[in-house]
Amino acid sequence: MSESELNLLNPPIVEAVLDIECDLPPGQQLAALEGAAQERFRERYPKFRTKWVQEHLIAATPGGPPDVSVPPQRVEAFQFLQDDEKQLVQVRAQGFSFNRLAPYTSLDDYVPALEQAWRVYVGLAAPVQIRLIRLRYINRILLPFLERTVNLDNFFTVGPRLPDEKNLVFTSFFNQHTAVELQTGHQVNIVLTSQPPQGDQLPVIFDNCVAASEPGEPENWDWILTTIRSLRDLKNRIFKKSLTEQCLKLFQNR
Repeated sequence: MSESELNLLNPPIVEAVLDIECDLPPGQQLAALEGAAQERFRERYPKFRTKWVQEHLIAATPGGPPDVSVPPQRVEAFQFLQDDEKQLVQVRAQGFSFNRLAPYTSLDDYVPALEQAWRVYVGLAAPVQIRLIRLRYINRILLPFLERTVNLDNFFTVGPRLPDEKNLVFTSFFNQHTAVELQTGHQVNIVLTSQPPQGDQLPVIFDNCVAASEPGEPENWDWILTTIRSLRDLKNRIFKKSLTEQCLKLFQNR
């Protein structure tokens, strides 16, 4: 098995997300794409949702109270889902997204669906240029919590530390690392955060996000796929190097 390859019987993935951020034609309005997008995606993704965003604008005035205004809601994305809602495509104001929820097998299994959905998006939105490709994997790791305590060092090579571990015990934590891969310039964002205990288990979210910001042509699928696979290899290396062997055994490595 190569350094970056993962081969897990029970991967802890909750959701995998591919985002492709784009420069779009000047003046293009997302709302204008709704009808055509529904028609093109309906066969493979029959369920449809609109994702809205609400902004609150606050303007400070010297010597007076702040002026608060609430502009009308605007469309942030159109979401197209499969019947079981485990897989969806998003046409967003800033680009394209492909989401896969558990159960998740392997990125290679979703490449045909990725390519098909991307080509539909390009035909709809006519992106001028790709600005960024982001691959994000949200993992939920259940640590043994039999005595209402856990030594995180037994499971993670990165993570939070307390200044006085003899007298202090975590009740919760949020730990973040950002980095750049020297060889490729790919951006890395790692987040570890705890959730409330569930019986004799402590859920920990391991949010593993990598991104490439090299510009590219929307029609060049070979370049897009090469970039995605490069990001996948980096994501896998980060996953393996962030977890101890004891932690990896929780997922029953083959």
